[in-house]
Amino acid sequence: MTLRALCILHPGFEEIEAITPIDLLRRAGVEVTVAGIHGIGLVEGKNGIRVQASESLEEVKEDHFDLILLPGGPGISHIRNHPTLSLLLRNSAEKEVWLACICAAPLLLLDAGLIEDLNYTAHPSTIQSLPDAKNEPVVVHRHIITSQGAGTSTQFSLALIEALSGKKKADDIAESICWIQN
Repeated sequence: MTLRALCILHPGFEEIEAITPIDLLRRAGVEVTVAGIHGIGLVEGKNGIRVQASESLEEVKEDHFDLILLPGGPGISHIRNHPTLSLLLRNSAEKEVWLACICAAPLLLLDAGLIEDLNYTAHPSTIQSLPDAKNEPVVVHRHIITSQGAGTSTQFSLALIEALSGKKKADDIAESICWIQN
């Protein structure tokens, strides 16, 4: 059975936090669906790079996914408390679907009521809303994977692969891209 991931794009997303996981998950054989929070079409990231959302969140919200991926970026502030997204996160957490949030995206976990008793990390700019964030590049707790930001995108992506497909697969992908971890 093919593993499936959903990456949800929002205007102002941090490009490397979306593209790196999409790329590495696909290299690992995971089918990645890219959905726009506001519908199908080009979604412009923080740095003006446009990425095609082939689906809309509304169309795929009931589909089965093994992982839900949320890149961060300044656009997070415009989708906080988004009713469809919050419900998707709560329902997915209940089903123990992997949730992956990087940079400011852990704020969406807060909005969905999923942060209590969770070990997590987030971008330092979120400290007022997420004061318990760990100062670590990637944190895996329960079925939630969080990461600090653009510079941790590769490590984050490899953690996603390990969660879905095991350490060997993550190590194989790391080696194939010449990943050197200090």
